[in-house]
Amino acid sequence: MQDTSAQKTVLLIGASRGLGFAMVEEYLKRGWQVIATGREGSIQRLHRLAQSTQGTLEVEAVDITIPDQVAALHDRLKDRRLDILFVNAGVKNDDRETIADVSTEEFVRVMVTNSLSPMRVIEAFQDLVQPAGTIGVMSSGQGSLTNNTNGHYEVYRGSKAALNMFMRSFAARHQNDPKTLLLMAPGWVKTDMGGPDARLTIEESIPNLVNTIEAYEGRSGLHYLDYQGKVVPW
Repeated sequence: MQDTSAQKTVLLIGASRGLGFAMVEEYLKRGWQVIATGREGSIQRLHRLAQSTQGTLEVEAVDITIPDQVAALHDRLKDRRLDILFVNAGVKNDDRETIADVSTEEFVRVMVTNSLSPMRVIEAFQDLVQPAGTIGVMSSGQGSLTNNTNGHYEVYRGSKAALNMFMRSFAARHQNDPKTLLLMAPGWVKTDMGGPDARLTIEESIPNLVNTIEAYEGRSGLHYLDYQGKVVPW
């Protein structure tokens, strides 16, 4: 294993596929120590990647919708210090469903996964982040109330708007904390979740998104940004 004492460390939650996996690859390219998580049964690809990284990628299993698993992960990592904590985990419902016809169970699944669970992770792991470190979460431009002019994807939009509000409350409760807080909008990206008609490739989104995260290092307070560093309206 390489000497990691001089390396920066990022914990990426929800990194077994799509945008999260691409972030793992990007941070590895940049020489970071990466701790990546996914649900048990979904992390084989991460394990395969880890075999070629000489110890710079560590893989952990956690389902962030299960508080006991979040607590167990924190216990395993309690002696680590993170430069970045980034929560990417998220799901969506059927694009055709509106708030009028989505089932209660499906609504709860999306809200718990996209809004409540990421905040539970942030609350649990904030103590491991360096004083001048960064806490980020994958939001969406669709979480913007201002930009919602067509009403599509409204359950998913609502979950991301709720996430944004919870992060704003978190920031208000930690006004004297020097950490950088980021809500990142990656754009509409061709992934399993974004679908084949999406406007951007992963290669167009993620390297720029990571550039933006790095550009905001040391800029305390909460920032809602897209992958190009542009401010997204609330």
